[in-house]
Amino acid sequence: MFEFKKINNMVGWAIFAIATIVYMLTVQRTASYWDCGEFIACSYKLQVPHPAGAPFFLLLGRMFSFLALGDVTQVAFWINTISALASSFSILFLFWSITMLGLKLLPVKNEQDLSPSQIIMLMGGGVIGALVYTFSDSFWFSAVEAEVYAMSSFFTAFVFWAMLRWERIDDPRSSNRWLILIAYMMGLSIGVHLLNLVAIPALGLVYYYKRYNTYNLLGIVAALAVGGGLIILIMYGIIPGLPTLAGNLEITFVNSFGLPFGSGILFFMVVLLGGVTFGVYYTQKREKVLANTAMLCLTFVLFGYASYGIVLIRANYNPPINENDPSDIVRYVSYLKREQYGDRPLVHGRTFMSQITKQDRGEAKYRKDDKSKRYEIYDYKIKNTYDNTMWFPRMYSKQSNHPDLYRERTGLAKGQKPRTIHNLKFMFSYQLGHMYWRYFGWNFIGRESDIQDAGVATFTSRSNLPEGIAKNKAHNKFYGIPLILGLLGVLFMLMRNQRVGLVTGMLFFLTGIGLVLYLNSPPVEPRERDYIYVGSFYVFAIWIGFGVMFMAEVLQGVLKKGLAAPVLATAISLVAPVIMAQQGWDDHDRSRQYQSIESAKNLLNSCAPNAILFTEGDNDTFPLWYIQEVEGFRTDVRVCNLSLLGTAWYARQMTRKTYESEALPITLKPENYQTGTNDYLTYWAANQGSRFNERVANGMLKQGLNLNSYIGLLNKQDKRLYQSRGNDGIYTYPSKLLAINQNKAAIVKQKDFVPKDLHDKIPSVMIWNMGKQYIYKHHLLMLDIIATNAKNDWKRPIYFTSNISGNNSLNLKEFMQLEGLAYRLLPVRVPGAKDGFVNAELMYENMLPVKLGGIGDGKTKGFFYRGLDDPKAYHDENARRFPTTTRSSFRRLVQQLIKEGKMDKAKKAAKFCLEAITDEAIPYSMFFTPFIDELFKVGLEKEALEMARTIGHRVEQKLNYIYDNNLRRRNPNSLRYAMYNLYSLVNALQGQKGKEAQALHKKYDQVQKNNMGRFSNAFE
Repeated sequence: MFEFKKINNMVGWAIFAIATIVYMLTVQRTASYWDCGEFIACSYKLQVPHPAGAPFFLLLGRMFSFLALGDVTQVAFWINTISALASSFSILFLFWSITMLGLKLLPVKNEQDLSPSQIIMLMGGGVIGALVYTFSDSFWFSAVEAEVYAMSSFFTAFVFWAMLRWERIDDPRSSNRWLILIAYMMGLSIGVHLLNLVAIPALGLVYYYKRYNTYNLLGIVAALAVGGGLIILIMYGIIPGLPTLAGNLEITFVNSFGLPFGSGILFFMVVLLGGVTFGVYYTQKREKVLANTAMLCLTFVLFGYASYGIVLIRANYNPPINENDPSDIVRYVSYLKREQYGDRPLVHGRTFMSQITKQDRGEAKYRKDDKSKRYEIYDYKIKNTYDNTMWFPRMYSKQSNHPDLYRERTGLAKGQKPRTIHNLKFMFSYQLGHMYWRYFGWNFIGRESDIQDAGVATFTSRSNLPEGIAKNKAHNKFYGIPLILGLLGVLFMLMRNQRVGLVTGMLFFLTGIGLVLYLNSPPVEPRERDYIYVGSFYVFAIWIGFGVMFMAEVLQGVLKKGLAAPVLATAISLVAPVIMAQQGWDDHDRSRQYQSIESAKNLLNSCAPNAILFTEGDNDTFPLWYIQEVEGFRTDVRVCNLSLLGTAWYARQMTRKTYESEALPITLKPENYQTGTNDYLTYWAANQGSRFNERVANGMLKQGLNLNSYIGLLNKQDKRLYQSRGNDGIYTYPSKLLAINQNKAAIVKQKDFVPKDLHDKIPSVMIWNMGKQYIYKHHLLMLDIIATNAKNDWKRPIYFTSNISGNNSLNLKEFMQLEGLAYRLLPVRVPGAKDGFVNAELMYENMLPVKLGGIGDGKTKGFFYRGLDDPKAYHDENARRFPTTTRSSFRRLVQQLIKEGKMDKAKKAAKFCLEAITDEAIPYSMFFTPFIDELFKVGLEKEALEMARTIGHRVEQKLNYIYDNNLRRRNPNSLRYAMYNLYSLVNALQGQKGKEAQALHKKYDQVQKNNMGRFSNAFE
């Protein structure tokens, strides 16, 4: 009746079924934010995403995309299901790993000796541990979107389970097959993510404990060292090492021997394959079992790693998404090495206060030159020598506000150099405390909210929390129950089997704290990084399973023999996954969230036909790539990411036609924007030195530098623009005042381009002050595109996303017209329009329903609002930002309509905004508070008062919470935002008529004064 193997298999598959149902019910139906849109687009057409590419994931994604049966709107769903299934298989292998390890904690020699109560004890531990991990915050998050982390977790779970299976097999012939399978799976995992490799030292311990009957400290250290050596071999010897060797041979064969391109790679492949084949044959012939197994393992690692061949193959077809263009061996090696991401010091190196004292020339950088049939040196890597270096540096970044954040977190004074004590304080408080243990708490104690940098949920009652936290769907409380079970499991494990403790403890350390130390995080991240550390949470779930077994044994002492103790222990422990499922469902259910693709459509539909759209970040760009590449939506718009435009490969891609979009009007010659050329240009006034005659110099400085002429001079590499710096130099621009000649008559003839009321203001020369001391290559190419487009009579519309940074707007905001979620660049200035000017008629047409009688039905000519009025749909903090931007556009539209006296349209626009994007679905942000004034002006007094009461109540709660919990120093930005929100609310209510409005103004004016008093020293 109680046969362990059958029960173990049946229960395992039942848990797999539960996990699969959970993840399939909550999986995102469309593309998510961040890298998901890029991965789905690249999977669908086998394109080349950002390094290091995840080719095996893309191949699986391509196969799963066929399940959409030609319906492109379902492609994202089916590729998302890869993560759902990979996650549920991870749960299956977790369950089996818990039961196998649990066997080692029981006083039995093998599974045949298990009593019924012990079998139930093992099943209970496996079920609870697996279900807790199923509903854990970080793992569930990755399980419902098309990212690589769910599949990476699957490989880690499979490899660990397979190693445990290998340990149970006594026949070397059978057991060695498992080692080869493990090697193959590790090779495949390289084509997904490298996190799987971190488990190797723990697997080395499993190998050591099986192979040797006696154990000692030296043997354990040796096993760990061998495991660490294998990680180094794969991460540095195989992944980048083999391609680097191939690249060096290729350069030697081509440059030194005069052989054709590809000859060195061919020679390398012949030698590599021949060497591996001979090694397998020789070791088998000589019956060297261990050596033969090792050679076979290496062979299968290489087989798995071979998925990276797809990157080189597809790059040579030059698909629309071809990041880094790894089409030749030089760029391919750079792609695999992730060279674009720079480096972080780990053992010894710089601090954020360090200065460069010496620069030496490092290894040469090559690029393929089809004309000379050689690989040409275009630059050299720089080896920097720094002062004020330290061992184990944790505070090294000089980027943007990073030095100030280091000081804030460690108490360093301005100008004070960091010492070891500050270094360690930052590591323990931020890197370990904030960037790991906080995430650990999210998964096993509870999460405060989905707001960036949110803390761990405590036992505080919701009634004592501000509404922004209490009603946040990600406010999850587990009351520490999973944590307690896990700690009990650790105690039970150490009491029963220290070897299990060492193996799982090492895996926990390497996939958690070890990764923290290796990644060496900067003081701020663009998003939460908890998904990186799910391997350690996986191990803790194993310990939770042991905790259930411990409870069963304790109860056994009370209830004596029988099945009652393990059944009762399992039933009690079931509280943990049940409460995690109940608390976490609403913030992990993404089945009703469509915001990423809807915002992408809205951004594209803000643009006129055949437009050029400049974007900046991942979330501005990747959803657009998805919607164009997969669903074929608005492919006439050329999306140009400014973060990538400064790279030669991306600029080249922009110069060719893609789908319905013509090439971008770039006249700068490829040799003048190739890698290492014009990466950076500086201002050098025309009247400095004798480069230009006085008349020309004065003309540039007073009437403006003609951009078309300037690009022409750069193309000729005119030495008057060149500033020598020793053996090197840099190109310059002689004036910050820029000028573009334009044909006013041709511009006026273009329908729906410049509004009629601005026709008289169109100048024959467009002049503006860029105001920059230096520009980067992407700025130069932007100016080239703008100038060339103007020369062609502005026939292609040029747009910028509405959240374009000041750095990339080039001081052109007074020439920008807001038409929805994008600014259109016009050849006419509106003085004083520091944030652009609004074309109310065009925005009204874009953003509102075609038939206004159906307000709130979501049927618009150009914009989509699916799910933004659905209170059941979950929108995390990031997904809420885009509707917030849409609301801001509505507010500006209503303001402009009021200014133009079109009160009826203003009222309809305001009402539609409130109904299409509801507060229940997307809570009002502080940036929307000024809209209260517009609501009063258009006669929506009831709505205005309701919004004022809602916002006022929330901000008052927030300020009280900050004050009562002494958070003003720990989180000054939260206080600043709350005070700004209160200030905006008081301003919006000031001067409004009606007793209720005046009463609200009086109330919150007093609240503002009170808070100014009690927070008077907060910003000192």
